[in-house]
Amino acid sequence: MALISLCQMDTLYISSHPDDFRSLLPLIAAEFCRSPPRIVHEDPPAEVARSRPALVLAGAGGTVLTGANAVSWYLAAAGNRTGSEKKRESQVWQWLSFAENELTPVACAVTFPLLGIMGVDKKVYICLKSLVNVTRWFNTCVNQPQFLKVLGKISLCEKMVPVTPKPSPAVSPPKTEAQLKKEAKKREKMEKFQQKKEMEEKKKIPEKKELGVVTYNIPTPPGEKKDVLSPLPDSYSPQFVEAAWYSWWEKQGFFKPEYGRKNVSEPNPCGVFMMCIPPPNVTGSLHLGHALTNAIQDCLTRWHRMRGETTLWNPGCDHAGIATQVVVEKKLMKERKMSRHDLGRENFIQEVWKWKNEKGDRIYHQLKKLGSSLDWDRACFTMDDKLSFAVQEAFIRMHEEGVIYRSKRLVNWSCTLNSAISDIEVDKKELTGRSLLPVPGYNEKVEFGVLVSFSYKVEGSDEEVVVATTRIETMLGDTAVAVHPNDSRYQHLNGKMVVHPFCDRKMPIVFDDFVDMSFGTGAVKITPAHDHNDYEVGERHKLPFINILDENGLLINVPPPFLGMKRFEARKAVLQALKDLGQFKEVKDNPMVVPVCSRSKDIVEPLLKPQWYVDCREMGKQAADVVRNGELKIIPDHHLKTWFNWMDNIRDWCISRQLWWGHRIPAYFVTLNDPSVKPGEDMDGHYWVSGRSQEEAREKAAKRFNVTADKISLRQDEDVLDTWFSSGIFPFSIFGWPNESEDLRVFYPGTVLETGHDILFFWVARMVMMSLKLTGSLPFKEVYLHAVVRDAHGRKMSKSLGNVIDPLDVITGISLEGLYALLMDSNLDPLEIEKAKQGQKSDYPSGIPECGTDALRFALCAYTSQGRDINLDVNRILGYRHFCNKLWNAVKFAMRTLGEGFVPWVKAQLCGSESVSDRWILSRLSAAVALCDSGFQAYDFSTITTAIYNFWLYELCDVYLVMNTSQADICRQTLYTCLEVGLRLLSPLMPFVTEELFQRLPRRHAQDSPPSICVTPYPETSEFCWHSEDVDRQMEFVMSVVKTIRSLRADYNLTKTRADCYLQCIDSDTAALVQTYSLQIQTLSYSQAIYPVVGGDSTIPQGCAVAIASDKCTVHLMLKGLIDLEKEVTKLTAKKGELEKQMEKMKEKMAKNDYKEKVPVKVQEADAEKLRQNETELQKVKEATENFRKMM
Repeated sequence: MALISLCQMDTLYISSHPDDFRSLLPLIAAEFCRSPPRIVHEDPPAEVARSRPALVLAGAGGTVLTGANAVSWYLAAAGNRTGSEKKRESQVWQWLSFAENELTPVACAVTFPLLGIMGVDKKVYICLKSLVNVTRWFNTCVNQPQFLKVLGKISLCEKMVPVTPKPSPAVSPPKTEAQLKKEAKKREKMEKFQQKKEMEEKKKIPEKKELGVVTYNIPTPPGEKKDVLSPLPDSYSPQFVEAAWYSWWEKQGFFKPEYGRKNVSEPNPCGVFMMCIPPPNVTGSLHLGHALTNAIQDCLTRWHRMRGETTLWNPGCDHAGIATQVVVEKKLMKERKMSRHDLGRENFIQEVWKWKNEKGDRIYHQLKKLGSSLDWDRACFTMDDKLSFAVQEAFIRMHEEGVIYRSKRLVNWSCTLNSAISDIEVDKKELTGRSLLPVPGYNEKVEFGVLVSFSYKVEGSDEEVVVATTRIETMLGDTAVAVHPNDSRYQHLNGKMVVHPFCDRKMPIVFDDFVDMSFGTGAVKITPAHDHNDYEVGERHKLPFINILDENGLLINVPPPFLGMKRFEARKAVLQALKDLGQFKEVKDNPMVVPVCSRSKDIVEPLLKPQWYVDCREMGKQAADVVRNGELKIIPDHHLKTWFNWMDNIRDWCISRQLWWGHRIPAYFVTLNDPSVKPGEDMDGHYWVSGRSQEEAREKAAKRFNVTADKISLRQDEDVLDTWFSSGIFPFSIFGWPNESEDLRVFYPGTVLETGHDILFFWVARMVMMSLKLTGSLPFKEVYLHAVVRDAHGRKMSKSLGNVIDPLDVITGISLEGLYALLMDSNLDPLEIEKAKQGQKSDYPSGIPECGTDALRFALCAYTSQGRDINLDVNRILGYRHFCNKLWNAVKFAMRTLGEGFVPWVKAQLCGSESVSDRWILSRLSAAVALCDSGFQAYDFSTITTAIYNFWLYELCDVYLVMNTSQADICRQTLYTCLEVGLRLLSPLMPFVTEELFQRLPRRHAQDSPPSICVTPYPETSEFCWHSEDVDRQMEFVMSVVKTIRSLRADYNLTKTRADCYLQCIDSDTAALVQTYSLQIQTLSYSQAIYPVVGGDSTIPQGCAVAIASDKCTVHLMLKGLIDLEKEVTKLTAKKGELEKQMEKMKEKMAKNDYKEKVPVKVQEADAEKLRQNETELQKVKEATENFRKMM
């Protein structure tokens, strides 16, 4: 039997060599057969076949197949005949096809020459990277058991290394001298190319500068002052600098408005500053948007505090109804396998409070890490009793006035959350055409981005009207077809009806101006209960409103078989039913925007629901008027257009939310136990009363219906208020409104609101409207709107892109592996994680270095000049960390210059004996003070950061500290003034490093000076009024001379050698100016001596290099005797030849006929710029060569 069975088997002859890929291919294919062939490792009989692999088919009269591909394809097909499923079959065919058509030619082209096999077509040689699917193919195949059985464990070759090819056995004829020279030249050229490539790669990767990490290890109990007597570390380290300060500031009460006064009511001639924080979600974690908001707000707060104003920055946190409920529901299901309905409302709310008390203050700790100088004793939570009472009072007052009313309208409905959601919780997903999107509750992705056309039959005729929709399932709720009144195609249908194909509903053809005649057929289906535009058409034409969806997204009020279907399953069923009736016309791609719930990722449905609304017409008009008449200022003013557009076209605001967590609506539905009174309906506002308690509501109802209280039954609304309702009264609810309080009297209205422009309507407008309505005054006088933070490439921060940055990771630093770990903890699917990893690897190849809080704050404030969006580059933040180090070293150096016993003057002032250097630096300091003052007044933070950065780096460090070598007391007093005032200017932006350094400086008033820089007066222009345009102009001239000398020194490679410098001046005044500043010029330009000269070239010694500094001065740098002239001429001649060669090639390239058409514009611009640079460099080389020849 065994012999018979063996005879009936196919026989596969293959090579015995383990690396013969021609055998491996059929071996793997054979593994997929139910009845694999017998494998023979030897040559087939000569009469059977001449080569291997060969497959002898037992049941086909000895038919033979030869060749790896033919055998493999046959075996793969055999797998199908023996019963493998379709998926397995298609996989095998795909793998074989890819291997045959894509991989094998490349593999042969690469390996054959290395094995000594010559004559391979060079065109086949393709870089492995060009095979975009190779990694996916490899990873898919290598883990299949059939592949593992044949190949064992293998890994993909990711990098090619040089291999010495085996010499060809064929004897080549000896090469001619010309051929050898040509090959040598080719090798040399290739070596130069490789060197150039390596140099370019080195340039791309900046040398990693090790950032020093020093920690503060002196035991300091929280709240106690940090040790400032021990020496400063050698270099700046955020961990050292930021330790211990915040808890001391907080304990000392510096952040409280009461600091330095008996109480907040005490009159303050400097004024009052109050700002409330945009309350972050209690579920939230700090992101860069928060960091930007808080950096700006803290700068403003610290500036006002240092100006001596009674200053309050009030913290708070939002209960975030939907977000918090979702988080706690997920936690319940994960830990206890329970839903909120299993617990019941009261127990669930207790669970939320428990979660809030355990986790809810996380964001407060993060805000402290950012250095936010908030008065934490006044922190508020929107669900606190004080704020909840204010919310209840606001609702009742507005309801009694008729501003809040009950109505049945379309809302944004999330079927997953079973709740209406606000517009800001709806993400607008843009589609370019047909797309498959995941939807919660569906196993398969759902199709969007297509336009389905179908027809309605006109009643009593053979005519039909074709309409189109992106939501075909909603046609079940259609109640009309609309056309434009001027559309001649449909005039004859006026007064006619169309018939619904799935029920006996007859629908009118209505004429309405909203229809776009040019779109599609010019006819539009109308579904008033499920589309916002259709709703308005339905209202205008008094159409029926048929709701076809329940709260869970199941179909209702529709005929079988659609009744009870899920909405997107009905989408397929309706389409098929229309096809069966012959009324389907076509499906085509359609760019569209799909509304997605930001919380649940569900597709948002417009749904008719009875809800509570705020009548915004009058309030919106008031909000627009206060801006138009200048009572409220919005900065920057380019947001005014948006403001007026919203306020002038405002719609009523839906404030109901079908949640349990939040402020339960204090409204009660009235049922009367009196047969003489008609029962009410849910959406009839007459049957709803509001009250601070059930007793109050019952009394109101009894009075309204003129019955006794015992005949009244009440049912409180189950819904809660929109979170934005409580946020809308935040500026005054935090002070105890409606009750009178000292804080309400002193701090309301506030001074300014600072927030992102993306919530201008959702929060800012509502605060303005509700404050005017409930308090009769504005909540603040000014609104400053900052930009939205994006990544370095201008992309929106998104978890799926992997570009969301936690500010704390920028402050403390994080490795690339750490960033990967954060992704793994997220809810992204594996494909998105891989995509995000690639983004992170590209942007942060070495992770994010430790930048520190001060650098992050300074960078965020510096970025605010970018308008609506901020493209945040971590490298720029790192640059500001280096600025902190420069600052650190400058202060340390300056303190050594001041000396141990230095005593500053009681007042910063000019004594009249200052040197020109002193007068200049004090002029620049005064200019910086003026710029900072005007910058803070105008919310121009980029001007502030630029002024401070330039003063410290380019004026104090690069110039004054270099040229000021005097130890005279006046110079030291000037230096102290610069340090002390410079740190005070910087303090609101960089609170930690300025405090650390300020504490080391001696004080002008040792006995009664403020304990901290954060409560030290901010520099005022009235005190620092030494700005001199004359001195600035003179120093500007001096610096132009210095830069010209430095440029000449660089051109002639005088790195260490000092040279004499002759400054040829146009007149005696310029010569006198040069003489006055000669010491400064000599020091800054590293010159041997400076000689001012008036007159012609005859007065200048021979052997000088020449450059023009300005229209009044020419620089002559003495080179004779300092350099080897012949050597320099030789170098320059070679350089000249190289440049001319490059230019010739570039000109040839640009002169080609098709250059303008084929070469991208950016490349053309780069070529032109390169040519211009070469021409400039060539001119310099020629001038230098000529100059050297004159000296020889």
